[in-house]
Amino acid sequence: MMKRMSALSALAAGALTLAACDGMMMGGEMTADLDIPDVEAGELSEATMVDITRELSSDEFEGRMPGTPGEEKTVALLTERFEAAGLQPGNGDSWVQEVPLVEITGKNFAPLTITNGETDLVYDFASEWVGVTYREEANIQLANSEMVFVGYGINAPERDWNDYEGVDVTGKTVVVLVNDPDWETEGLDGTFNGRAMTFYGRWTYKYEEAARQGAAGVLIVHDTEPASYGWNVVESSWQGPQAYPQRGENAPSFTTMNGWIQKEVAREVLAAAGQDLDELTAAAKTADFKAVELGMTASTSFENDIRTFESQNVIGILPGSEAPDEYVIHTAHWDHLGRCPAAPDGDDICNGAVDNATGTAALVALAEAHVKAGAPRRSLVFLAVTAEESGLLGAYYYASNPVFPLEQTVGGVNMDAFLVAGPSKDVTVVGPGKSQLDLFLEAALVADGRVATPNPSPEAGYYYRSDHFAFAKQGVPMLYVDGGEDLIDGGREAGKAVADDYRANRYHGPKDEFNEEWDWSGVMADLQLMYRLGRSMAMSTSWPNWNEGDEFKATRDESCAAAEKGC
Repeated sequence: MMKRMSALSALAAGALTLAACDGMMMGGEMTADLDIPDVEAGELSEATMVDITRELSSDEFEGRMPGTPGEEKTVALLTERFEAAGLQPGNGDSWVQEVPLVEITGKNFAPLTITNGETDLVYDFASEWVGVTYREEANIQLANSEMVFVGYGINAPERDWNDYEGVDVTGKTVVVLVNDPDWETEGLDGTFNGRAMTFYGRWTYKYEEAARQGAAGVLIVHDTEPASYGWNVVESSWQGPQAYPQRGENAPSFTTMNGWIQKEVAREVLAAAGQDLDELTAAAKTADFKAVELGMTASTSFENDIRTFESQNVIGILPGSEAPDEYVIHTAHWDHLGRCPAAPDGDDICNGAVDNATGTAALVALAEAHVKAGAPRRSLVFLAVTAEESGLLGAYYYASNPVFPLEQTVGGVNMDAFLVAGPSKDVTVVGPGKSQLDLFLEAALVADGRVATPNPSPEAGYYYRSDHFAFAKQGVPMLYVDGGEDLIDGGREAGKAVADDYRANRYHGPKDEFNEEWDWSGVMADLQLMYRLGRSMAMSTSWPNWNEGDEFKATRDESCAAAEKGC
């Protein structure tokens, strides 16, 4: 859902040198035997990038919300441009894969009222709290639900950590801290990978675990630094229509309400309960933390409009010349937020020009370039997924229902929001050191005369927040490479200013709009890197794997061992 748009820190002050294919060690593995072909530069069309980004982010597309006329226009445009580029339909005779979703739109929100029987604390929706439900119910009532502070809300037996140990939260509302316990450490060593966020730090996990524990409600305490985005992003993203997967007969149970509260709201609530937020936060960072019953209850209610519908992933393929049943995948999400809280000038369309009309346009531009260069050895798949902003739903659906077998999918590259900032000397690697795809990246960087910097904000967990993660969970090696911030014109200071401005003023808001004055040279340089990455994987005979010790390696090894062909 949320993209890496934060400023570079001291961690990224120097370039990360990824091991080239000369027998150097990378993640504890020898990689000299990888076949990484040299790749010529591709003929990439800036006009394609400009035209498609402009059109997709126009008001006519109404913010590209799944299940709206904006989706119909988007799918029609992508189908037309994929076909014109010379691709073939990716799902048999069809360009689309149907994705069954349900849209739940909350309305008539009552305040969030928290009481200890003597004092009532009342908080306004949107400005102080937000909440949604995953339940397909017209009326939601959270009534006098006892509140429990459960630290970071993590149950991780393999890490000898359980914030729910010794407490029964059935029917109660849990108050949870954002991120995971060691996010403030300087390095990457710790129970939860030090400063690098694990999946346990993501809001998706916290809601899922609270439901497994039987909770009725969840309130995540928002804090800008560990969340990596401000309250404005929470406020805009958690209002209006919300899309979820349609529930099957054996779907897991959900909480009644999943929400967020402002940090100062949490501080006030805990003080009324005789507790101190800072002291509880410090205690929650230790493995011997015990959940705290607050002696307070939470109540709210709201109504829902419910609609089931079929959204669509759009898929095109360039069949390989020698190994057409081996696949390299390119992913980008076409959706955005639709209509959202209005800007002061009344504009209420979240156009999503950077996020992610740029990445969607890149799929078409890459397809055009690869077709011009001729079919590579392996097949190239171009997948524009739906409902990323709702929790990677289109990507998860494809990964669970793959058109092309995942054990025959070599790997892939995800493109999520090209920040138009001018050319840079570097690119940012989100999740470096995870797989042997880093070696393909190094070769592409050398060819382009650029360097890589590590993710400057590992605490933000960006590797778990875009579409590639759905494939990684299924074992497919995926790269997520973002634009750099060491700009040729102005250096890191200028890059930081551009990134900070976007995050503060446009990200997930109505002002993420197309600008005719944009300098596309930096985007086109990044796109050239994506071209070399995909082309070299498609020309290679190697099957890159996750590095030893990576969380996804066992899944890949298991799928490969069971495969009749492929990896």
